[in-house]
Amino acid sequence: MPSQELASEATASFPGVPAATSMPDWYPALLNTVAQEVRTGRTRALAAANSELLNSYWSIGRQLAERESQEGWGAKVVTRLSADIRTRFPEAKGFSPRNLRYMKSFAQAWPEFPMLQAPLATLPWYHQIALLEKLDDAATRLWYAAAAAQHGWSRNVLTHQIETRLHERSGQAITNFKTTMIAADSDLAQQATKDPYVFDFLAMTDRRSERELELQLVQHVEKFLLELGQGFAFVGEQVRLEIAGDEFFADLLFYHLKLRCYMVIELKAVKFEPGFLGQLGMYMAAVDDLMAHPDDKPTIGLLLCKEKNSVVAEYALRGFNAPVGIAEWRTSLAESLPDEFVASLPSIETLEAELASQARILPD
Repeated sequence: MPSQELASEATASFPGVPAATSMPDWYPALLNTVAQEVRTGRTRALAAANSELLNSYWSIGRQLAERESQEGWGAKVVTRLSADIRTRFPEAKGFSPRNLRYMKSFAQAWPEFPMLQAPLATLPWYHQIALLEKLDDAATRLWYAAAAAQHGWSRNVLTHQIETRLHERSGQAITNFKTTMIAADSDLAQQATKDPYVFDFLAMTDRRSERELELQLVQHVEKFLLELGQGFAFVGEQVRLEIAGDEFFADLLFYHLKLRCYMVIELKAVKFEPGFLGQLGMYMAAVDDLMAHPDDKPTIGLLLCKEKNSVVAEYALRGFNAPVGIAEWRTSLAESLPDEFVASLPSIETLEAELASQARILPD
C-alpha cells in the first residue's frame, strides 16, 4: 500500500506559472486589456450594489414616512421594527433605529430619488447621511454631491468641505483671467480659486508672519492641497529664481495638471497693497523663462492676503497683462463670517458662564 501511495505522488504534477519571458509579444497588451476589464467590472458591480442599496433604503424610508404621516406612530415603532428585522436577518447590518430614521429622512429629502440621475445616486450611504445632516436645501446638497462624485471625496473630506462652506467660496477670487487667458482656460482657472481660503489646520501666533504661515502650510501640505482643490501638484517652497545675478525666492510654487501651467502663490500677512502685484509678476515671468516647458501655458499668480479692499484689488488688476488672482486667507471659519454674524456669536466668557449656571442646576 505505501508503495502505491509513493507511486501516486510521483505521478502527481503541479504545473508552474510559465515565465513572463516565454510569453508572445502581444501578451502585455492582452494583460492590460483583461486587467482593465476586471477593474471596470468591479467598479460597475460596486456601483450597481450601491444603487440597489440606496433604492432599498429609499423604499424603506418612504414606507416609514407614509406610515408616520397616516398613523401618527412614535419612535417605539422604529425601535421595534429594528429589533424584528435583525431577528429575521441576523447577518444583516444597517438596520439600527438610527439608520432607519436616516432612511426616512432620505426619502423625505428626495421624493423622486429613483428618477434622479448621477451624481447623487452614485454616492455611498454614509455620504448621503453627511448631506442630510449638514445641509438643509436640495440645491446645495446636489452641488456637493456633484463635487464629491467628480473629485472622489471621502466622507470626511465631504464633511470638511461642507463645514467650510466651499460652495460659497468656490471661484470667488478677484482675477483678471477673462482678459488674460483664453475662454476655456479662464473658466477653469476661475473655478480653481476660492475666496477666502480657509487654513483651519494652522496654529498661528499673534505675530502671524508670512514665513511662519508658509512653513506651516508646507508642514501640512496635504491639507493645503485639499484646500487648494483638485489638480494642484506641489513643486516647492522658497523656490530660488536667479535673475541677472540677483536671487529671488517665490513663496510657494505649484503646477496645475489640468491647466498645464505653473502657479506661483505669494503669501501676505497684511492687507492687500497694489505694489504686491509687481513682485508677483516678476516671479511669474521668471518661472516662465527659467522653469516652464515650451508646451506649458503662461504661469498664473495667486496672491493670498490677510484682508483686501475688493474695489482696490479690481483696480489694481486693470491693465495687468499676466493672469493673477487675489484672495484672502483665514485660519478659522468664524473669521470669514460677515461682521453681523460674528457679532452675534457668544464670547468664550458667555459660554463659560452659561455652562457654569447649567452645572449648578443639574441634579447630583
